[in-house]
Amino acid sequence: MCKLKNPFFSSLLLLLLYLPVLVSADCACENELGDSSSNKTKALKYKLVAISSILIASALGVSLPILGKKIPTFQPENNVFFLIKAFAGGVILATGFVHILPDAYESLSSPCIGEKPWGVFPFTGFLAMVSAIVTMMIDTIATSFYKRSHFNKALPVNGDEEMLGEHGGHVHVHTHATHGHAHGSAFVSEDSGSSGLIIRQRIISQVLEVGIVVHSVIIGIALGASQTAKTIKPLVAALTFHQFFEGMGLGGCISQAKFKTRAIGIMLLFFSFTTPMGIAFGMGVSKIYNENSSKALVVEGIFNSLSAGILIYMSLVDQLAADFMNPRMQSSIKLQLGCNLSLLLGAACMSLLAKWF
Repeated sequence: MCKLKNPFFSSLLLLLLYLPVLVSADCACENELGDSSSNKTKALKYKLVAISSILIASALGVSLPILGKKIPTFQPENNVFFLIKAFAGGVILATGFVHILPDAYESLSSPCIGEKPWGVFPFTGFLAMVSAIVTMMIDTIATSFYKRSHFNKALPVNGDEEMLGEHGGHVHVHTHATHGHAHGSAFVSEDSGSSGLIIRQRIISQVLEVGIVVHSVIIGIALGASQTAKTIKPLVAALTFHQFFEGMGLGGCISQAKFKTRAIGIMLLFFSFTTPMGIAFGMGVSKIYNENSSKALVVEGIFNSLSAGILIYMSLVDQLAADFMNPRMQSSIKLQLGCNLSLLLGAACMSLLAKWF
């Protein structure tokens, strides 16, 4: 159905790898701190700590919801899973609103990039809005396409009258042991409904991972290119918790999508290694990368705006709205109260990290 290997993901990866080259020239503003205030040895130590801690936290966070399916309490049919997803949804929502969107606004409103055109129009909110709209279009079109494709493949082949026979708008199902019949619409809707839900969950998880990966690469390169230990030190703890909570949100979507084991492994590795690889890449280009250059600010601002739009849409529409309107939650006041509190707790925890990150 939804394949991980496609031109879109390949183009995105190449573009992200090319990011340091785009922003390495035309320095419009000098670094705020000179070499005298930069302890490169100490900064290197914190960067290595950041790579290991963020890698462990990312892998643990994204794996917990998936491994939790082996435990009856954490299976999607139980109330605890709704609480976990509500918490993760709050984390992702706060990531978009409190972390990424302000960073994008700060980059695109910096005096280092000039007044025109960035200072005469609110590009941050505009790009986030466009990103959310495009995400919705991709979400609906891809879901519709894969549903039609699956339905066409599921249609019975002519000549199978021994198993299926149509009479008067009914589909008769014959077996050797029993004889019975069922309405064709009822027979098809049960199968297409469950498969359609799986298709949708797969699209949601892949689009969500794209939004998270874009932001993770940017913050990884920025941290790796920094030469100031005082700046890196608080980021290590903040990013570790950030990746853990964000991984829980992504892992919850992946666990419901029922991917094959290989696909799950690829998505887990892709998320877990993105930020550490970004840090390592930033360390490699730290001599030519200037985070205060005009090109760096514009590119980071645009990518952060687009990423914020994706995460805000995915958290509100595909995660929170879908779960909070679920008949199971609608029929239980206790579950609704618990999920609302879990949502607020997740948003509060991630918002608190904005004090250091």
